[in-house]
Amino acid sequence: MTEIETIEAFERHLRSGAHLSNVVIQGLDLRRHTAALVTAGLAGTVFLGCELEMEALSAALAHGALVFPPISGLPYQPYRGSLYSPEELYAGFDPARPETYADTLDARIYAHWTAHGRGSPPTLLEMLSQRLHDHAVTDAMEELLQAGGGTRKVVAIMGGHSMKRGQPDYRAVVALARELTQRGFFMVSGGGPGAMEATHVGAWFARRSEAELDAGLALLAKAPSYTDREWLARAFEVRGAFPLQDADRPFCDSLGIPTWHYGHEPPNPFATSIAKYFANSVREDGLLTIARGGIVYAPGSAGTIQEVFQDACQNHYNSVGVISPMIFLGTEFWTRTRPVYPLLTQLAQGQEYARYLLLTDSQEEVIRALVDYDSSRPGA
Repeated sequence: MTEIETIEAFERHLRSGAHLSNVVIQGLDLRRHTAALVTAGLAGTVFLGCELEMEALSAALAHGALVFPPISGLPYQPYRGSLYSPEELYAGFDPARPETYADTLDARIYAHWTAHGRGSPPTLLEMLSQRLHDHAVTDAMEELLQAGGGTRKVVAIMGGHSMKRGQPDYRAVVALARELTQRGFFMVSGGGPGAMEATHVGAWFARRSEAELDAGLALLAKAPSYTDREWLARAFEVRGAFPLQDADRPFCDSLGIPTWHYGHEPPNPFATSIAKYFANSVREDGLLTIARGGIVYAPGSAGTIQEVFQDACQNHYNSVGVISPMIFLGTEFWTRTRPVYPLLTQLAQGQEYARYLLLTDSQEEVIRALVDYDSSRPGA
């Protein structure tokens, strides 16, 4: 079935003379297109959360269309047709007045989520709305990854949210993501602060010089932690000083996948596309699943370790049809501070994914392993 998710695409479809039968129309305000709708063939048409005048609604139902009405009283659109952008989530934020974050869409959705039971909504309608929203986000994310024939080489970097700007570990993640982006990999992360932000900063500066990168990192380091009042303001200062140009897109694009489950941590605005979820379990499994080019694990805590073993389970049972590299950056951390790697190597004995495990302190080794894996895949 044809899917139409923007008003521009809907109007192009009408101008082309194509019928609307068996077309899915998602989250659009169609009230000024009533005349066209009442004369169109609507058999099998699906309207997901569209605004319809009564005459158009009556025609749709009379022709056997399936109509899912809009759900009112929500700060989010359950039937959205695209991923979020930093500009949408942070509209109204004034870096000179960090308290204005409370007025942004991101903050308003988080406030709504916390006021309505967080992960346990008190009403069936709220729960349904959240699930519809997350399904729509997944659909939009899959469309992004399939753009250009599905050739994106997706690599994720996982790591702790508490990793501070200005620390050597943060700089190392930035440098790694920057070079991987330069080599044509599409970077994804959990979309939050710390190592996640460093991933997208690296992609953002992929076409910038080392001197410009140093200047940007110095600005960010003025507010090292996401708990600092100026954390978000410094990010927007860097975005303004070193904006992406048209020539940078889509070369420097990256995807952040955060969640309102951790809504006290605002998503970092260096990811050019943001797939933000209500259900953290859906978000985590999806993030691991799309990273078919490999995952790099920077130092992190319980959340990162959970992701390690979720990824190991996917590889162990080949549950997503691809066995991909699991690379651990930081020998001391992953063998002594958090001795995950010895357990994982024992678990992987006799399994195919054992040969895709790597423990290293070398950025060059990480890049070589990912490039070699990519070149060995069918169609590479």
